Amino acid sequence: MNGFKVVIPARHASTRLPGKPLLDLGGRPMVVRVAEQAVLSGASEVCIATDHAGIAEVAASHGYAVAMTRSDHASGTDRIAEVAVQRGWSKDEIIVNVQGDEPLIDPELIRMVARNLIDHPDAAMATASHSIHDRPSAFNPNVVKVVTDRRGYALYFSRAPIPYARDAYATGGDVPSGLPLQRHIGLYAYRAGFLETYSQLAPADIEGFEALEQLRVLWHGYRISVAETLHVPAAGVDTQEDLDRVRAIFAAQS
Repeated sequence: MNGFKVVIPARHASTRLPGKPLLDLGGRPMVVRVAEQAVLSGASEVCIATDHAGIAEVAASHGYAVAMTRSDHASGTDRIAEVAVQRGWSKDEIIVNVQGDEPLIDPELIRMVARNLIDHPDAAMATASHSIHDRPSAFNPNVVKVVTDRRGYALYFSRAPIPYARDAYATGGDVPSGLPLQRHIGLYAYRAGFLETYSQLAPADIEGFEALEQLRVLWHGYRISVAETLHVPAAGVDTQEDLDRVRAIFAAQS
């Protein structure tokens, strides 16, 4: 496949886990662990984007490229758009956004999303999903769902249980067999040229109510291609419980 680049947005501020990118995981900071997985994806370049000098220093000390970005970005996408401009990447360059709190992310998933965008030249972005089959996940607003058309392009993203199995749910039943219920995986690939466009798009009302920035893309008429994986990805680190779980995994590997 053609080459792609990975940018890892890493902010020091975190409500639940302050300084999260620098937290130790088996002897290395979390952001470094994420970068190691990104390198394994085969990316031609891995860059850590941050507005924090301490994160930049740690990333550079481990040999990773660093882009110092503004501190007022509304989203990780806007931060990556600044990186693309800083580094002078061509408009056709494929850039994958890998969150800085995903130290267990599968390198193949990164590669799959990049390949999906390469294979869909009419899409502005690509992302991923996997099937879910249980009612608690369907109704959990923290589990973002995505509905696609027959060719795999996103129709809508929501925190609501979509598509809604009217008859099964009316009787309190579980997710019926055959319901195309897909959990969205927050991993994105963009063309560098679209990142510039995205930064100029007005926010959409649906984006604000759902608190899902990808809805801005659909609302303005751009396509998002969704690659379905059969493997449930490892969870990221948002809470102390998550941190303890991931630390135990790295401790078992040492």
